[in-house]
Amino acid sequence: MASLQGYVDHRVLLILQDGRAIVGVMAGYDQKSNVVLSDSKERVYSTEEGVEEIPLGLYLVKGDQIVLIGELDEEAEKTVDLSAIRAEPLPAIRY
Repeated sequence: MASLQGYVDHRVLLILQDGRAIVGVMAGYDQKSNVVLSDSKERVYSTEEGVEEIPLGLYLVKGDQIVLIGELDEEAEKTVDLSAIRAEPLPAIRY
């Protein structure tokens, strides 16, 4: 992965190989791209209910499980009603 330094202390979204979406503040990372998130939540998507956010707190994600890291626009996040979003959960990646 390219340098993650620019994401430290910013709110990010991680998409993992098993399809999970984790949102949190990047507290740090290491040379293996393992990432530590603070104040993290898993977003669970459903076609029948709104997005459920499960609090995880301080969370370590192994670098080899991360598919995507993106910075979230906190102002835009405040305007989104997650309970109104309906979506298929992401499938796990198969090799």
